[in-house]
Amino acid sequence: MADQSTNSVAFVRTEEVPASPPPANAAGPVKWMRENLFSTPVNTVLTIVAAYVIFKIITGAFPWFANGIWNSQSLAECREILQGTTGGCFSVLSERWNQLLFGFKYPPELYWRPTLAFVIFLLAAAPVLFFKLPRKLLIVTALFPFIAYWLIWGGSILTPLLALAGVAGGYVVYSRFVTNNFAMGFFGGIIAAFLIWTIGGSILPDGTITDGPMQSVPSRDLGGFMLNLMLGVTCVSLSLPIGIALALGRQSSMPFIKYVCVIFIEFIRGVPLITLLFVASVMLAYFFPPEATVDLFLRVVIMITLFSSAYIAEVIRGGLAALPKGQYEAADSLGLDYAQAMRLIILPQALKISIPGIVNVAVGLFKDTTLVSVISMFDLVGMIRGPILASTEWNGVYWELWLAASVLFFIVCYGISQYSQWLERQLATGHR
Repeated sequence: MADQSTNSVAFVRTEEVPASPPPANAAGPVKWMRENLFSTPVNTVLTIVAAYVIFKIITGAFPWFANGIWNSQSLAECREILQGTTGGCFSVLSERWNQLLFGFKYPPELYWRPTLAFVIFLLAAAPVLFFKLPRKLLIVTALFPFIAYWLIWGGSILTPLLALAGVAGGYVVYSRFVTNNFAMGFFGGIIAAFLIWTIGGSILPDGTITDGPMQSVPSRDLGGFMLNLMLGVTCVSLSLPIGIALALGRQSSMPFIKYVCVIFIEFIRGVPLITLLFVASVMLAYFFPPEATVDLFLRVVIMITLFSSAYIAEVIRGGLAALPKGQYEAADSLGLDYAQAMRLIILPQALKISIPGIVNVAVGLFKDTTLVSVISMFDLVGMIRGPILASTEWNGVYWELWLAASVLFFIVCYGISQYSQWLERQLATGHR
């Protein structure tokens, strides 16, 4: 009888079996729906109810959009075209788009100037928002405020050049003394910039601000969504460094600086923004010299900046408090002074922790710029409530105008929110 072992055949696989695809209900859209929409009986009921509400809204609003009229000269003509059919009178947007964006006083032949300033703003903001871009582009960022001022307001180029000279002189003094004494460099830079502006302003002849190759446009002629963007960008950019200084001052060991920051923060946070805007409109001019004519736009920027900087200071103070004590001790063990420890170790971590709070303040601040309409500044909301709805042609159009305003604000605020989430993912260094 033959040995069966000699007739057996052995096979050893040299590679793994390819993985089988997961079941259809465990991957892809089906899995997402099971986990997020139908995970529990309560979520299932809520999903069905929400889907029904969304369906009714879409089916009810679709005819209003589909039958919308975009070519008419007035609301009466639009209704005559519709002849009782459900539809929106979007002609107000095509007829008054320039007033919604630029206001009703800004010269139409100069629309290219704020448009060009907005394009340059995108280029200037790119190296700040996306840190992987070449650092040489920060030159555009540094020059943008002075270029934008000259483009939007016009007048002589000597005015933005004088402002640039003051900032450059202050930075030179700051960089010269900051290595030895932070306070001396900081306050010395402010004093140097102030002296350059004062001396230079006294040298410039009268009328220099308004006279120049670019047609001068006064601030009272600014309006529309352009005014909201200008206030939002300017106030957020200024309030962030001021908020950082206030947060550090509140944690200072020097009693005078600490209590000044505490009183400022608590007072500003306890007063509504609309009250500060009325102060900017009526009372703030009394705090300047009698011969000084402080522009209303500048007064509003000052008040909104102070308001938002107090909130940002509290957000950053929370980020500083969230850092463990060992980070401060590590900076001391490395022999770093206060300025170096804050710049290299403490503030980068605190700002990363504070990103959601800072973005929340920025989004709220941008939406609060619509409050300037109560002090007769014709921003986007002021234009809708004032000249457009007050006109005989479009008196009675509401949904179309407010929907357009909502879309514009949603685009900006949603973009800020998405950028903050992207930035958090880029800066994530912990375990996932």
